[in-house]
Amino acid sequence: MRIGVPKEIKNHEYRVGMTPSSVREAVHHGHEVLVQKNAGAGIGLYDEQYAKAGAKIIDTAEEIFATAEMIVKVKEPQPNECKMLRPGQILFTYLHLAPDPEQAKALMESGCVAIAYETVTDVRGGLPLLAPMSEVAGRMSIQAGAHSLEIAQGGRGMLLGGVPGVPAAKVVVLGGGVSGMNAARMAMGLEAHVTVIDLNLHRLYELDLQFGPKLNTLGRHGLNPSRPNHTHDQAIGWPARSDERRRRRFRRRWGCGGKGRPETPRCPSRSAASADACRGAPAGA
Repeated sequence: MRIGVPKEIKNHEYRVGMTPSSVREAVHHGHEVLVQKNAGAGIGLYDEQYAKAGAKIIDTAEEIFATAEMIVKVKEPQPNECKMLRPGQILFTYLHLAPDPEQAKALMESGCVAIAYETVTDVRGGLPLLAPMSEVAGRMSIQAGAHSLEIAQGGRGMLLGGVPGVPAAKVVVLGGGVSGMNAARMAMGLEAHVTVIDLNLHRLYELDLQFGPKLNTLGRHGLNPSRPNHTHDQAIGWPARSDERRRRRFRRRWGCGGKGRPETPRCPSRSAASADACRGAPAGA
């Protein structure tokens, strides 16, 4: 198979669909790999490394899309890339189609075979290609949220871990999955007071066994409007459900998780696609 790896063109996206080691593996199994010039330069993977691994370096994305049988990317194709896809061509990348009907329409019109990383499951029903992204999102959410709490960024001027004589911040993590667990781990590492809320009691048992008394956990009762409102300094959330009513209810209660703008490294907070770093919203607003 002829595999094409174009350079990513989405705003502030520097990753690349295949590393030199993955190119070497594909070539070893008899495939031909075309990599666009400087596709990995933004993360320190240079054309010489790809060529040494067996890839052919191609000047333009147009040539790659025109000749490759399968396109391997990182992020969803941009409108001009969708126009270059052709019937029967395989597209392998993260797609996240739910909030992007225009992209879904463009892909259907292209006639390509689009396979989304985030929908690939393993024998246990897990999402092995989504898990690494979720780990990154969870860990970065605390980093972005801590930055957002600074007064210069419009926050209330809180340090997550506090200092002697000043209490640490209260962080609420909504959902104890891969992203939530990594967010909680980072927040605890910064010595914040962390609470994870999840509807799955078995998952809360697992988190309790893993982190012990350093982590507070709440089940369904944590979302019960009859409970007295508590305040938190930062809420991190990943509302994965497509039900719009659930999203609205989630947004009203926690001040995050609604239909926000797509996240970028420059604008990581209040994102609908990964983590929401919400500054000082009352739990019950």
